[in-house]
Amino acid sequence: MDKSRCKQQLAFSLLLGLWLPHCLTQTTPSNTATSKPTTTPTPSPSPRPERLKVRLSGYPRKHNEGRIELFYKGEWGTICDDDFTIANAHVLCHHLGFVSATGWTHSAKYGKGQGKIWLDNVQCHGGEKSIEFCKSRGWGNSDCTHDEDAGVVCKDERIPGFVDSNVIDFNLTIHLVEEVRLRPVVGVAKKKLPITEGVVEVKYKDGWAQICDVGWTAKNTRVVCGMLGFPHERKVNKNFYRLYLERQKNNFHLHSVACTGTEVHLAACPLEFNKPNATSSCAGGMPAVISCMPGPLFMQNSGLKKKLKISSNVRLKGGAKVGEGRVEVLKDNVWGTVCDDRWNLLSASVVCRELGFGSAKEALTGARMGQGMGPIYMNEVKCLGQERSIWDCPVKNITSENCQHSEDAAVRCNVPYMGLETSIRITGGRTRYEGRVEVLTSDPNGTQSWGLICGENWSTKEAMVACRQLGLGYANQGLQETWYWDSSNVTDMVMSGVKCMGNEMALSQCQYHKTVSCQRAAAKFAAGVICSETASDLVLNASLVEQTVYIEDRPLHMLYCAAEEDCLSKSAAKANWPYGHRRLLRFSSQIHNIGRADFKPKAGRHSWVWHACHGHYHSMDIFTHYDLLNANGTKVAEGHKASFCLEDTDCQEGISKRYECANFGDQGITVGCWDLYRHDIDCQWIDITDIKPGNYIMQVVINPNYEVAESDFTNNAMKCNCKYDGHRIWFHNCHIGDALSEEAERRFEKYPGQLNNKIS
Repeated sequence: MDKSRCKQQLAFSLLLGLWLPHCLTQTTPSNTATSKPTTTPTPSPSPRPERLKVRLSGYPRKHNEGRIELFYKGEWGTICDDDFTIANAHVLCHHLGFVSATGWTHSAKYGKGQGKIWLDNVQCHGGEKSIEFCKSRGWGNSDCTHDEDAGVVCKDERIPGFVDSNVIDFNLTIHLVEEVRLRPVVGVAKKKLPITEGVVEVKYKDGWAQICDVGWTAKNTRVVCGMLGFPHERKVNKNFYRLYLERQKNNFHLHSVACTGTEVHLAACPLEFNKPNATSSCAGGMPAVISCMPGPLFMQNSGLKKKLKISSNVRLKGGAKVGEGRVEVLKDNVWGTVCDDRWNLLSASVVCRELGFGSAKEALTGARMGQGMGPIYMNEVKCLGQERSIWDCPVKNITSENCQHSEDAAVRCNVPYMGLETSIRITGGRTRYEGRVEVLTSDPNGTQSWGLICGENWSTKEAMVACRQLGLGYANQGLQETWYWDSSNVTDMVMSGVKCMGNEMALSQCQYHKTVSCQRAAAKFAAGVICSETASDLVLNASLVEQTVYIEDRPLHMLYCAAEEDCLSKSAAKANWPYGHRRLLRFSSQIHNIGRADFKPKAGRHSWVWHACHGHYHSMDIFTHYDLLNANGTKVAEGHKASFCLEDTDCQEGISKRYECANFGDQGITVGCWDLYRHDIDCQWIDITDIKPGNYIMQVVINPNYEVAESDFTNNAMKCNCKYDGHRIWFHNCHIGDALSEEAERRFEKYPGQLNNKIS
């Protein structure tokens, strides 16, 4: 019924004191000639304990628009456009991680869906947490066809810290070929991971079936290798396998496969399935056998003749697992990001393969792996899928109006199965994300048993590796005592002295003692972890440091509090207090949280230290190091900033402050916000009273002791060239530690910078 006519009827009815229920329950007519029965909307059944899955689908579309599909009772389905409103779209967009909706579409604008039409006559107010809380005809109760599938257009702005990915993924075809594996035939290959060569098998009914190799091409092999985490295919000796496979009983499920080589899944290729009554399922052929080339990270055998080169001008940042992260590209020796407009699986797969992984599992948009800080170099990347590098793909020139870092593109790549999670476990925790770490060991007889890790010197870095190995994301904390998790009968220490860089795939790749040596060998002092799917990421605003630097000669009588907090150099103790002055190098620090979780001090407020002189609480002993290094890398002066007040000074548009120090409030930095330490506050300096004129390097390191978990520690350091003539000081070339290419960093400093806080 026409909406204006309905309103007129309703107004007329109210004047007459009548009630016209048929107008309120009337549904929009479909394209079919038959009229639909009217129904009164009822609340949907009470929501299930697990969160309803919602996705955008269809073609052509951008990442923030598409046909709405809901996952209910193990099946994806659509929503009918009858009675659909912008309020419905708001609820759905919010569920998908966007701040709001800008519009909605009807009549299957993004193509017709398949399967069930789960909801019809949906009526939301706009503030519901999920579409399942809105009124509707009930699940699966619809009189629509897929010609009426509803879609939404969401505002291209993400909810800060939203965990669920905004994913452009691959929808499987109606012939579900979901699981594919390589079955090794050679005895040696069976024992080694990853499996790179063998018979291609697809999951079929309760077992596995083979594919006929008649007409099998290298393009088919490329697709399967990509699915299994390998960037390239290799030639395989079919004659070697033929003799063995002819003696086997084969169960062929697929008769022919015709991939183009750019598909991210075998199910996306044209497939011909065997007919059940066929007399010969693979005449003149044998099961398809392939061989894949692993990327450098996964090469177990160093004797391979052909070694893959990994791209030096593309990288992934901010990912919790191997093979995932924000896509960054190198241009003119400076790293920058890629805008997510038109970002899809083809472009994502090119990035994955050039970095030594397989094809892309997911193309992520809306800065799902955190925001970058540098330039944005690429927009509307349109790879065909065969390119060797993302740099070979057509792109659109970028302008500041086009993109912001809230639109940084990211990927999750297929990686080979290494079985790393089978040699470690955590026990005793309240959830699967926490517990005491136990590792699998083998004695000389080959008997396997579980053992503990010595907690001495166990830190966030080691915990990061353990959480990554278990596939549980980042480490919130690395614990040196776990007496409260004593729920296992494992008591022996089998590993000690573990020291990781933080980027290893498994604890076995870290340094550790050849012979166990542990001062506190009781089980209660075993290492433990608390893992998390998200983490914060602090980055200093380098340009602000460069713009605000100056020198102040400050009288000693104004520095008593600062001296109490150890913010002056050692020679200050010998000064003639309160006469004289100290020369201070001052600047502002603006520290942004660009991660996916709030940055909160490790210590709870009950253990914060009150500093009476300055009248504030310290939540971390050392939040930032400020160091001045000379030409040979020796530290000549230092400063430090205790986090006397971690709070949100300001935030990006649309983000609310959560942390404020006043009145003993919570301390922290919200995702999308920053904490500003102005140049004119106490201890925001380096005491350079004893420094001679010359050229130096200024270095700032945030969270230097890794007290608080972050998704990326490589961007915690900032460096500047510094020139001091005895009267004035200049900073130039200020940059974050991971912002430049290795070559540019070498030119910046001809010696390795240091991140510890020991004066030589």
